[in-house]
Amino acid sequence: MSSRRTTAIAGSLVATSFSAVLILSATAGADDQGPGSSKGGKVIDEAPAGVKLTTLLPEKISVDNGSKKTDITATVKNEGTKDSGKIQLLVVGFDGLTVKNVEGCSAIAEGSLPEGSNSGFSCPLDNLPAGESKSYPVEATYDLGKTGNICLPVQSGDGKKTYWQQGPVPFGTTNPSPDAPATPLLLGTDNKPVAPGADELPKTGLGRDVLPLGAAGATLIAVGAAGLWWSQLRRPRRHAAD
Repeated sequence: MSSRRTTAIAGSLVATSFSAVLILSATAGADDQGPGSSKGGKVIDEAPAGVKLTTLLPEKISVDNGSKKTDITATVKNEGTKDSGKIQLLVVGFDGLTVKNVEGCSAIAEGSLPEGSNSGFSCPLDNLPAGESKSYPVEATYDLGKTGNICLPVQSGDGKKTYWQQGPVPFGTTNPSPDAPATPLLLGTDNKPVAPGADELPKTGLGRDVLPLGAAGATLIAVGAAGLWWSQLRRPRRHAAD
């Protein structure tokens, strides 16, 4: 009997230990950003023949409620059949989402940021071979008392053409948890700020009206062509005399 009891107790301990391992494994994966998504992306300028550039953002991120810090992975892909040649990926923050650093990239000078943005980094690539991708770890902060957007334009090496642009696309939650250690946010979701009076703040996404784009830009956003604002802002305006 003693031997059987010892065996039973040992078996229980093994089962308990195994359960603990499973729990720890699940906890370790809780901050996984999930699969990448090109939600909110569109072609702006035609890329060279055989080149098809797109970007991916995580479907979910987590914001530390104390430090406001969050990590985002930005990915650029060449889904075409030919190498891209020189290109650059831009990572730009808006509203409550501020980009603090992008590994291997350079900060965009304040005077060169697109109108309405608060931060941005430029990531030059000499070449992105056909069928390959490159990911960049992004350090950011998110003020959960505000809405927040991120934008990923992919431009030619000289910045004259924008082959693809994802966003500005929101990260947010409709169920804020200010008392929790962290708040999970979903891509393409308008944030419901946790601050008092938050209902009066402008929403993010395709219906936003906080960017000073003018009537034409607002119309483009309304019909789902929000990506065009970047290339319009970056290109020199032509005067009537031209």
